[in-house]
Amino acid sequence: MTASNQNGDYDEFPTPKMERSYSTPRTAIDLALTILAFLLLGIALLPLFLVVGYVIIRGANRLDLELFTGSIPAALQQGGGIAPAIVGTLIVVGIAAAISIPFGILAAVYLSEFSSGRIARWVRFATNVLSSVPSIIVGIFAYGVIVATTGTYSAVAGGFALAILMLPIVVRTSDESLQLVPQQVRWASVGVGSSNFQTVLQIVLPAAMGAIATGVTLAIARAAGETAPLIFTALFTQFWPRGIWEPVPTLSVLIYNFAGLPYENQQELAWAASLILVLMILLTSILSRWVASKTTY
Repeated sequence: MTASNQNGDYDEFPTPKMERSYSTPRTAIDLALTILAFLLLGIALLPLFLVVGYVIIRGANRLDLELFTGSIPAALQQGGGIAPAIVGTLIVVGIAAAISIPFGILAAVYLSEFSSGRIARWVRFATNVLSSVPSIIVGIFAYGVIVATTGTYSAVAGGFALAILMLPIVVRTSDESLQLVPQQVRWASVGVGSSNFQTVLQIVLPAAMGAIATGVTLAIARAAGETAPLIFTALFTQFWPRGIWEPVPTLSVLIYNFAGLPYENQQELAWAASLILVLMILLTSILSRWVASKTTY
């Protein structure tokens, strides 16, 4: 076919004008599925927004200096704060991190770099089983191992229980992070004369450290919000922490105890502590995302 232009010449192959049609059935289906996906995403996020919004509304009115510096009030006592519970939470979570992070990373290094296939499969299976154990069972186990042995509730017992809950998260995320490092990086290191130990310590671990830090921060965020294990191990006290071998107050147990009291002041402190705990977990999650964004392989 030929077509004539304005000068009377003929174009042997005229270029057709392509126009996108928005009325085809395929386009309509794509649009409908996109709208449905956004709708389902909004439904999935709605409980999160409702919970966080309600906690902010109920707890924001107690955000003042006294909340972060005052002692935990007794029944019928007005005012006060949650400073001892914040310090106790940091102590217990710090003990848990000191126990679980080294063992978790070492276990992940063994699984990724030195173990055989059968052993690695069984260890990963055991890690998955441990991650699904209810936290209250872990609390009872820590009670039998630490509290019953020492004869006292303590921050060490609480940290031990939280360490058990953190360990499978650290192992799984660290193992997956190490596997993401390209195998060519290991070959290049061995090719220049490095030993396996030098390759893992100086090449593989630094390359995966950003992703490992993400898993560690997520494990810390989960441990900070646990209540059941601490009821059996760290117990609760209204006083400032006096040592790691004595009962300590924590935010999660404070919320559990004060939320059921018939006193308005304690209930307001429970909502304020809930808001502080949510903000701590939110900041930890933001930190993990920031660390992950800086990771390069």
